[in-house]
Amino acid sequence: MEYSEDDYLMISGIQHFKFCRRQWALIHVEQQWDENMHTVIGELMHKKVHDPALKEKRKDVIIARALPVSSRELGISGECDLVEFHKCEDGIRLHGHRGLWSVYPVEYKKGKPKVSDEDKLQLAAQALCLEEMFSTTVPEGAIFYGETRRRELVGITEELRSEVKQMFREMHEYYEKKYTPKVKYSKACNSCSLKEICLPKIGKTVSVKTYMEQMLKEGES
Repeated sequence: MEYSEDDYLMISGIQHFKFCRRQWALIHVEQQWDENMHTVIGELMHKKVHDPALKEKRKDVIIARALPVSSRELGISGECDLVEFHKCEDGIRLHGHRGLWSVYPVEYKKGKPKVSDEDKLQLAAQALCLEEMFSTTVPEGAIFYGETRRRELVGITEELRSEVKQMFREMHEYYEKKYTPKVKYSKACNSCSLKEICLPKIGKTVSVKTYMEQMLKEGES
């Protein structure tokens, strides 16, 4: 099955979906969004790496910034922060450049490496798009973390590929049905940029009135 461009979902949405399916639906299905300090810092960092004035040339490396990518098979589109094309003996041909080149995506993140896999999944999704677009294989990429100021190498494993495909299939199902999952409160809700919209502590059985009374009591204590 191939998707039409009108049905494409955002690659970056896999970050939200892995963190919380409800958060993803609030943003991508219901079109709600709120910013916190983390999202603002992340946006500023991406603007810097996407600055067209920042150019780097090396003899055996071609660098493309903010490269648009997509996949008809997965029904997704977005941008790669940075893609390096390394000259090699067995790779693809690039228009206007001699020789053969391998494809190496690099994603930029503001913080430090996470315990969970959402950053790796986003990079893997980009790799799958690049493979489809250039008819090649992308075995590895990297994530640059602003807090540690270093790259973390990521192998694009079969496990990551399978999880990416499964998650986007599920996202397409939610999007087509306009379905927003119910609240499942956890400690992670405290750092969510949508917690004031989602109101996770209300849950299934607590009314808005009861929730507000609880919040007032907490504020008085």
